[in-house]
Amino acid sequence: MAGPIRFRVSTGEWDSERVDRSLREPLDSKFGATLRTPQVPPPPGYDACRLEMGNGDLALFAWHEDGGAYWLGNTETPEALWRTEKETFEEAPYPIARWAQRELLAELAESDPWLAAYDHIAWFFLPVFFSKDGRETTRTFFRDHAAGFPDATREEGLAFYESFLSTGVFDDYRYTMATKLGTSERVDLVRMRATMAEFNTAKLLTDCGYAFAPEIELDSGYALDFRVADPETLIEVTRPEPPARRRAGTPARAILDTVEGKLSTQLAAHPSAVLSVDCSSFRDDEWGAVLAEQPAVKHEPAVVYRMRPDGRVEGYVNGRTALDLSPVLD
Repeated sequence: MAGPIRFRVSTGEWDSERVDRSLREPLDSKFGATLRTPQVPPPPGYDACRLEMGNGDLALFAWHEDGGAYWLGNTETPEALWRTEKETFEEAPYPIARWAQRELLAELAESDPWLAAYDHIAWFFLPVFFSKDGRETTRTFFRDHAAGFPDATREEGLAFYESFLSTGVFDDYRYTMATKLGTSERVDLVRMRATMAEFNTAKLLTDCGYAFAPEIELDSGYALDFRVADPETLIEVTRPEPPARRRAGTPARAILDTVEGKLSTQLAAHPSAVLSVDCSSFRDDEWGAVLAEQPAVKHEPAVVYRMRPDGRVEGYVNGRTALDLSPVLD
């Protein structure tokens, strides 16, 4: 499975003749490839082109008059660029990164204007919206599944995450968090909803005034989802699938079964970590049953909550935690 798109950096000399011979011709023989002029002019000192393949693949290439070039594509990498170093948008020179992102955003505005209208979502998830394997599935998740919210419209789901991403709290972790949504050819709703649970927990923390970092590698060999700086707190996130989508007979059983998988792994190694149980996949009646019962989840401290796209949050806490969630949690 291919990952999110990243630049390949060539240190060799390039001109239009070599671009045609070493890039277009091998791609044309396999997919049918056409060289086109980019919609967005390249940075000063660079020449650039788009390569559009017959199967829908796209690649951008920019080369400098003094040598060196940058390739970005969701197609097969031509042999001339094998064994080259890779750079993210944040690692590449700013003029190149800005040009390439503007070009891809212009492409997104043509192919999926409903998605491009949400500036922060379009920018943040750009590495997977144009990934080789995930470009269709990630867009489908936002278009047809309201980004994981049940009983919500596409516009409601998009507006919710647009508002949260506009805070910029994940800007420094863009590739880490965007890649979690996946670059798979198959729409894996369970995994995708689980990814958005991390965004939901991050929003809960942000709205309560806590600074945090994601994907914390620990000496235990495990990586927990978040570390809050003050008070020092580790957080692990899980998102139960409601009983209608699994064998569990009740909403409470669905929660307990999901938590069970964490008890002998991350939580056993870090028993003081807060377990965040995101029930945002539950419909109103399912969540109502959980609130009425408020089942203990076999780990303390734990926060069990459900978030709605209008910003409402309901839930309860098992055990004691140094985190004060009362400003948000109803």
